[in-house]
Amino acid sequence: MLADRIEAKWIDVFEKALSFCKVQRGEEVAILSETQSRQLNVHLTELALLRLGAKPFHVILPTPPQSVAVPVRSTGASDAMRGHKSAISALKASSMVVDLTVEGMLHAPELPEIISDGARLFMVSNEHPEALERLLPDPALTPKVKAAVKMLRAASTMTVHSEAGTDLEVDLTNAPTAGVWGYCDRPGTVAHWPGGVVVSFPGAGTVNGRLVLDAGDINLTFKRYLQYPVTLTIENDFVVDITGKGTDAELIKRYFAAWNDPAAYATSHVGWGMNPAARYEALTMYDERDTNGTELRAYPGNFLYSTGANEFAKRYTLGHFDLPVGHCTIALDGTNVIEGGKLLGELA
Repeated sequence: MLADRIEAKWIDVFEKALSFCKVQRGEEVAILSETQSRQLNVHLTELALLRLGAKPFHVILPTPPQSVAVPVRSTGASDAMRGHKSAISALKASSMVVDLTVEGMLHAPELPEIISDGARLFMVSNEHPEALERLLPDPALTPKVKAAVKMLRAASTMTVHSEAGTDLEVDLTNAPTAGVWGYCDRPGTVAHWPGGVVVSFPGAGTVNGRLVLDAGDINLTFKRYLQYPVTLTIENDFVVDITGKGTDAELIKRYFAAWNDPAAYATSHVGWGMNPAARYEALTMYDERDTNGTELRAYPGNFLYSTGANEFAKRYTLGHFDLPVGHCTIALDGTNVIEGGKLLGELA
């Protein structure tokens, strides 16, 4: 376990990341956290904002009671804001929100209202600052992520194949697409740190085929590298069959079933990682308490498949899997943009 001590170098890192978000002197910035948030990051955020001359204030919510039979992990949809209309109003009135909730507000149903008057929301993932230090946003990555967003928005079909047996097709027609390069500098925008991913949210009934999670692929909800292959059969967005031997398949089956919620089996988003600073092997370097695994979502060339909440398909659930899959070939309208896990062309 790494020491939870404020280091001057980490204040520097937070100050730099927030400066990319164009925090201005005198700007009123809300620091959103909950009682179980990583307090080291909350303190670093406040100190960095004060260095920049901003006027930070805290909105701190009690971490909500456990409402389901299994631990809630890796959702990107914090439940802490539910029913707190006054807190939402305070966030909405600010020009910027730094989100330090445990799960984050990316997929929370309250997010559209929070940013509806132009507030930008910057989610600091629940990582130890040592990882955030390594993954400081790099403006050189921004045009590459923007190029990927443009490609996805222009495409009608995504196909994904791998030597392990993945054979997946996604209809991208009218699918909202977002790229995250690690900072937000325009009103009404949302970003998370670490960044370096691009994702699309397919509409209802648009994802079909077979996804093979090979040995060495990652289940980020469990913060675990797979030991044996697991095959997910997907029909009209929903995982309808799970096959495989050993602990990995059993864990996935049990966690899916524990929600007793069909939406937990559905596709949330699809995309790929693009951050050259993100390391595939990072999960081996940190105690589970010290990492949220966002870095693994962003390692370059992985196909990121996620299940659970997809607000654009009108599905909400706390059940969620983030599954970075390596060594895939991804094509948009028949043109490869990733081959065998390697970014091609202007994406590289």
